[in-house]
Amino acid sequence: MTVFRCANCQKPVTSEVVPGEPLRGPERPPSHEVVPPRMAPGTFKINFDSSLLILHPDDLPGTALHPDARRISGCCGLAGQDGPNLVCVGCGVEVATKESDCWTDNLAALIAAAVTDEPKTDPGN
Repeated sequence: MTVFRCANCQKPVTSEVVPGEPLRGPERPPSHEVVPPRMAPGTFKINFDSSLLILHPDDLPGTALHPDARRISGCCGLAGQDGPNLVCVGCGVEVATKESDCWTDNLAALIAAAVTDEPKTDPGN
């Protein structure tokens, strides 16, 4: 298991996560609703160019909404189109973008350059 930490202050920003695969493709239903999360809880996937780590939206307990209200726009949730909208609770550095609006995906995209990973060792090994 891995815990991603803020590269600036080393506070954990994620819960324990493991590599996984998306639960669904990028297709959107024709209705006006928030889609189910792209990733299962407790899993992450590195995006195509390794710049983002895609997670379930609830796997970022060490984050808070961005203090700039322009970053947290959306009608049914967070649109995520105005730059990173989640910051580290420890130091306030931008660490992720959450998309949860009715016309966007439902995911959290952790900025790979803003975090470090800490593999959790199994004390039984």
